Amino acid sequence: MSHCCSEPGCNINRPGKHRCPVNGIEYSEVSVKTVAHHVRRPWLLDGHTKQYYFCDDPTCDVVYFGDDDSVISQAQVRTRVGVKDQSDDAMLCYCFGVTKRDADSDPGIRAYIVRQTKLGVCSCETSNPAGVCCLKTFP
Repeated sequence: MSHCCSEPGCNINRPGKHRCPVNGIEYSEVSVKTVAHHVRRPWLLDGHTKQYYFCDDPTCDVVYFGDDDSVISQAQVRTRVGVKDQSDDAMLCYCFGVTKRDADSDPGIRAYIVRQTKLGVCSCETSNPAGVCCLKTFP
């Protein structure tokens, strides 16, 4: 995957969608590479499913689920998932470690992240559990 955030008009084409087996809502596909960087034991994923999806519902315990309806819960990932965390310490930008508290206390942070992503310094695909750039949802 390219460094989408560093390109003008960043738009990730996520053709695959599947319904979360727990909440029934349809979500977009996320790469196996992304999932492998966030689960506690990635070696257990080997060969279990071909496609994964990211559930961003804050009320659902599922973080990732497979096209075979297997689920990976919050307890099975090593990363605190910002969209599922309501605290001020919830992560907004994984590439640069920006929390909700940071963004609230320093309005210049967003401009910094924009500059860095334009330079291609971001690592959204692997750093962000959603596998996408945070700027679309950054406050």
